[in-house]
Amino acid sequence: MSRDRGPRRPRRLDRKILAAASVTALSLTASGCVVVHGEREVLPSATRAEAAKALEQFTEAYNAADKAYDTSLDADHTTGALAAIDSARLKAGATNHPDGNPDHAPLELSDAKYTIPKKAGWPRWFVADAKANKGGGARWLLAFTRDGLDGTWEAAYLTLVAPGKVPEFVTDADGWAEAVPADATDVSVAPGDLSKDYTAYLKDGGKSFADGVHTSTWRASREKRGTRPGLVTQFIDEPLTNGDYAPLALRTKDGGALVFFTSRHFEKQTAARGASVPTPNKDVLALTDGEIKQSLTMEFVSNEVALDPADGAGDGQVSVLGRVQGLTSAKGE
Repeated sequence: MSRDRGPRRPRRLDRKILAAASVTALSLTASGCVVVHGEREVLPSATRAEAAKALEQFTEAYNAADKAYDTSLDADHTTGALAAIDSARLKAGATNHPDGNPDHAPLELSDAKYTIPKKAGWPRWFVADAKANKGGGARWLLAFTRDGLDGTWEAAYLTLVAPGKVPEFVTDADGWAEAVPADATDVSVAPGDLSKDYTAYLKDGGKSFADGVHTSTWRASREKRGTRPGLVTQFIDEPLTNGDYAPLALRTKDGGALVFFTSRHFEKQTAARGASVPTPNKDVLALTDGEIKQSLTMEFVSNEVALDPADGAGDGQVSVLGRVQGLTSAKGE
């Protein structure tokens, strides 16, 4: 791929959560395929048949990789945040189970709905919203991207959203959706600024994000865990916005946007003199470099999906609907 991917591919340790994304410059007419200049023409990012095929291929690759704990088997079908989370999960699994995943259960996606925006230029992308046999009944939202006509569709984002919480999107007479640019000024927060604003909120609080599991509750949990007898935990949050970590946004019917974005988080546990850092589980240890003596620093990649209201609408607060986070590396000192 031609874009700078940024920090590449560590993966998720928590088996409850996974990820995926990709898009094109090929337009199908009733009579067949017509190749156009995707750099200039405003076209649907994919046909519906292409989107369905991309989801099918991702699912097959994901299941093969999960069964074998082999990162090479789905490397061509994931990118960005999902690749970082999933590759680390598979790496840890392979370290602890070199013969494959003893708990493998195939992922099954059904009732898939595709939201495909019309746009010019690359990357092109679309969103698949599907029911899954994993994730506690939540809808799986997968954002797929593609960098060129000959590229493979890759899943860049995977988030889980409660049924009924996925908004309605603006579509034209042919059912094609509208992409919202990263620098849009007609929403409460420009999609390109959401990662920066979110990480600033996690540090300092404020009113820019609505209360919820991934905002106020997460901050309260961190504060509670910050200081314990014999152990101090520090948190550092960084935005991730470049290359394959760039945000993707769709126009919603209320004038706002549904935005996929990425962030990176560090958690450092430091033991007091005479005390020790709690022994992490075997998956964390599989991704840890160095010896854990007095401290353990863990790095996570998180991908979020949020409702960004129209500029001037209501209180202007962004609501984070879903977040999938995975440990990507760790260092003992």
